[in-house]
Amino acid sequence: MIVYDLNADWPQPEPLDVLAIAAHPDDVEQTCGGALIRMAGLGYRTGALDLTAGDMGTRGTPETRMEESAAAGDCLMLAWRGNRRFPDARLENTLSVRMTLAGDIRRLRPRVVILPYWDARHPDHYRACEIGFEACFLAGIRKLDPYTEPHRPYKVIYSSLYANVTPSFVVDITAQFDRRMDALLCYRSQYGESVEGSDLFPREQEIRGRLAGIARFYGNLIGVKYGEPYVVKETMRVDDLISLGVRSF
Repeated sequence: MIVYDLNADWPQPEPLDVLAIAAHPDDVEQTCGGALIRMAGLGYRTGALDLTAGDMGTRGTPETRMEESAAAGDCLMLAWRGNRRFPDARLENTLSVRMTLAGDIRRLRPRVVILPYWDARHPDHYRACEIGFEACFLAGIRKLDPYTEPHRPYKVIYSSLYANVTPSFVVDITAQFDRRMDALLCYRSQYGESVEGSDLFPREQEIRGRLAGIARFYGNLIGVKYGEPYVVKETMRVDDLISLGVRSF
């Protein structure tokens, strides 16, 4: 697939149903890739917007990681992928950054936006959450930009895979897990065998084991093999008690 450098001209795409916004290439593959694959399999148009190209990473170059994200996007069955090329490890929640991302959201017109959880070890991750949420709000202000139509996503959800919190809900990704792993391992610069950064980066087998273990834990919460956790800030509505999906006993 094509990964659009959003600092250059890029064509107006068809509206997206689901857009995942993340700080770095490979973030969505780890945290919400299963849900993206599942939604694409149901016929929805899905996309990913990486805010940086990971240029401060120990391994690889921005160009390499952009190429890898294209291959990963194919595995994720994305309809669209772009990279904002903001400075890696130096994301700041500034007015210009928020306005730029708000413009992107107005062009992409997603119904649902997936953001990183708001509490994280890496500053870029929680900054991406802040920027993404505020941009979603700003995108709905009619007078923000006279050249684009206002659009505000209906729902914002937060991927909480690496947060020590109780999820609001878990998505069954049993059928999508292997494909999610294939997407992540498209980033050979990060997860392939390499002497550079070997003390920081686990081997491929270790990565598979870790992510399988996490997915098994969340899957167990809903009675399936593999699951992916999410948090929402709003109270969930239930109209039919009989249709509730996870049994008590």
